[in-house]
Amino acid sequence: MLITTSDQIPEKKIIQTLGLVQGNTVRARWFGRDIAAGFKNLIGGEIVSYTELMQSARLEAIKRMEDEAVKLGANAVITLRFTTAEMMQG
Repeated sequence: MLITTSDQIPEKKIIQTLGLVQGNTVRARWFGRDIAAGFKNLIGGEIVSYTELMQSARLEAIKRMEDEAVKLGANAVITLRFTTAEMMQG
């Protein structure tokens, strides 16, 4: 499956648009990570556990989107976009 953030794929022609596909996931943080992140916030730097959580969520979302595209009979997904939002305060 070809997946790209652009609206075209070089040397490929879009024959048919099959519709919108999505891949969504909601992830919860673990309390222990929040404590460690709080300490890291005091001294600065990357919070690796949150980076890993975001990466795994994005990979899961891409997989779900790809599965939807396959069900529609697609061989590519163009103009991929990511959105990250906080669902609950804290």
